[in-house]
Amino acid sequence: MIKHGDILPNTKSGIAIQGYEGSFHQVAARSFFGKNVEVIPCASFRELIQIAGDAKQSAGAVMAIENSIAGSILPNYNLLQKSKLKVVGEVYLSISQNLLVNPGVRLEDIKEVHSHPMAILQCLDYLEQYPWKLVETEDTALSAKLLHQHRSKHTAAIASKLAAELFQLDIICPDIHTMKNNITRFLVLKRSGTFTPDVHANKASVYFQTSHDKGALSKVLTKIAAGGINLSKLQSMPIPGSHFKYGFYADMEFESQKQFEHVLKSIESLTNSVKIFGIYTKGKLVKG
Repeated sequence: MIKHGDILPNTKSGIAIQGYEGSFHQVAARSFFGKNVEVIPCASFRELIQIAGDAKQSAGAVMAIENSIAGSILPNYNLLQKSKLKVVGEVYLSISQNLLVNPGVRLEDIKEVHSHPMAILQCLDYLEQYPWKLVETEDTALSAKLLHQHRSKHTAAIASKLAAELFQLDIICPDIHTMKNNITRFLVLKRSGTFTPDVHANKASVYFQTSHDKGALSKVLTKIAAGGINLSKLQSMPIPGSHFKYGFYADMEFESQKQFEHVLKSIESLTNSVKIFGIYTKGKLVKG
């Protein structure tokens, strides 16, 4: 029996991710699909969406959509809007940045630390304790891979525990990030017809536009609240080609799909258009 999240027959088994093997995208993919999931590294989110939409190249994708510190990744909402992909799940990943070295390297041997600028920034309080040269790279996992390939005895990298595992590196100091509550939310995306409906679904991601009359959005939100729906996210985005008019991306949590369907019907007359990106089970927090 095929379960929700399984990859159906006659589809490519790989899952597209942004970044390299060992990235936090791969950690999220493993959390949802299992440790043995095959990943397809992509250089950009645009490429990820393209590959995820092609049955000859992948079975879907895992894509970051927001971070508890940096906020929403707005361009990814536009990519999702233009695609035909469906949200079938989500992963909340607690981001853990770790200092990695080749086996045998000691803390006093380190002269340089390589990683993505954001990872370096997240770990500055720790890094500034040492006279190390900080070298910015394009990706945390790539930094770990190159560290392994070059066998450097004087260089360290900041990356995930998975990167340490994949590239046979030692974690000389774990959890060096300053903000411990650093969580990234990832969406799991698949093409229509390649997954089974989630019978335990309790969350939906939707997009809607309202008329631009005074109080129009307020009326929609009142209907949603009256229907017992928890609006866990509301993100406004300009409507392309309009004169400062906005559409809204919303995440709605509910107890039953009938409840969700009833609320959608209740806002029908108050909205110009509604698009359902996906109906799925709310994700749980996992450690990266």
